[in-house]
Amino acid sequence: MKTYISILTVICCTFHGIAQEGVVTIEQDDKINTLLNIYKSVNENSDLYRIQVFFGSHDKAQNIKSEVDIDFPGWYSKIDFESPSYRVRVGRFSSKLEAERKLMEVRKKYPSAMLLKPEKTTR
Repeated sequence: MKTYISILTVICCTFHGIAQEGVVTIEQDDKINTLLNIYKSVNENSDLYRIQVFFGSHDKAQNIKSEVDIDFPGWYSKIDFESPSYRVRVGRFSSKLEAERKLMEVRKKYPSAMLLKPEKTTR
């Protein structure tokens, strides 16, 4: 029995001594960084209040967005697609109070405008 344990010990030490060390090099496609930047830019609006001015067809959304850009210069505006319609959204407000004040201003020109709550994303 002692002979088997001794042989097993010698074999384990021999294999341990022969073990190789390696270096792992990860090569990453540059497009991954581009996709990560796009993902970050999409999610940066997730904690902000926005005002929806219109939803409907793509052509009408483009016309409304052009009007919004004229009516509220300097405000961020964007056309988002949520199946099956296009939505024109304006503003990026960090507080609900600021968003509600701007909503009252927007409703003078676009009575059907509504305030959108920030989306909660899990990161």
